[in-house]
Amino acid sequence: MTSTTTKPSAAATDEPTAGKPGSAVSTQVGRGSTSIADIVVSKIAGIAAREVDGVYDLGGQAARVVGRIRETLPGAPDLTQGVTVEVGEKQAAVDVAIVAEYGVAIHDLAAGIRSNVIDAVETMTGLEVTEVNVTVHDVHFADDDEAAEETSTEPRVQ
Repeated sequence: MTSTTTKPSAAATDEPTAGKPGSAVSTQVGRGSTSIADIVVSKIAGIAAREVDGVYDLGGQAARVVGRIRETLPGAPDLTQGVTVEVGEKQAAVDVAIVAEYGVAIHDLAAGIRSNVIDAVETMTGLEVTEVNVTVHDVHFADDDEAAEETSTEPRVQ
């Protein structure tokens, strides 16, 4: 059985690396090392959160506006919108900001998000997820979509 050890660093602490561009978790196993960038953990958490029924969107109002602008540009969607991670050598903490569908029990939704994010991040990265904090910024009503469609299809009078 091969054991997993972390690559020695100048500061042998599990200090989070959030906000440090290009930071990565590096582990050494057998004959090589593996580095996992923070952005990877953010994307995994973002995809896992979106998979949960009852999540309408991720991010607060400003993040969603920026996300809509990005969607008009060519390229892949921003999978990290509404997700913040703090990654140490062996552990990660995740913050997820969401918009919930109206009618969903928010405490059950948060538990589902927490479970899905922990499973995905731990399975795919080998990091221990210490916490997943869920912030609900808004509730989405199905009527909002219908109203938006009606206003966008009506001819403009000038």
